[in-house]
Amino acid sequence: MLAKTADLAAAPTAHGFAPVGFFYLVPTLRVGTHPSRRSASKEQVMTRTRYKIYETEYPYFLTCTVIGWVPIFTRAETVDIVLESWRFLEANDRITLFGYVILENHLHWIASADDLTEQVAEFKSFTARKIIDYLEEKNVKQILGQLGRLKAKHKTDRSYQLWQEGSHPQMIQCDEMMYQKLEYIHNNPVVRGYVDDPTHWRRSSAKNYAGQSGLIPVTTQW
Repeated sequence: MLAKTADLAAAPTAHGFAPVGFFYLVPTLRVGTHPSRRSASKEQVMTRTRYKIYETEYPYFLTCTVIGWVPIFTRAETVDIVLESWRFLEANDRITLFGYVILENHLHWIASADDLTEQVAEFKSFTARKIIDYLEEKNVKQILGQLGRLKAKHKTDRSYQLWQEGSHPQMIQCDEMMYQKLEYIHNNPVVRGYVDDPTHWRRSSAKNYAGQSGLIPVTTQW
């Protein structure tokens, strides 16, 4: 069942009541219960770093941040490049995308794949190349200058660096965690004061979870 609650004073969670102003746009989830998935012991999970991908049968919450927090995604064209990459990876069965939000200088997404580390690397490589090509074509000197100055010294094979290194992957091990991460994603623009309702921010999967048409398809039931 899809839940959308604007009056959060009456919306209980596993930890009590949700903060006022948050919206619920998440269906009932069943994470980690697919017959083909392996079960990981708590001891294994607790001793591992939270920022590496180990169990590929689970979804991961991922964050990709532009180097220096440069506001790259204020242009529709750069946002379209990100969406194009996700659309391609999904269409070719390389990832399953469960949710996302694109903000001006970073993005969050939840995805799973048999080789998620490789797919995240491919996503970052493709989008970096295409976005920098676009900025060069449009002669956006100020942003290109920032991306050049902020480039890590060891990256001698390129003139610019778009993404910070890493994606801070966090394994989603249960329904509650998936619920929390999707709520965080969808309410991010609301908390920042950009919109009053998550579905008003077009660059996220909030509309998909509200039963509306989003910019790209995502998996909302599993």
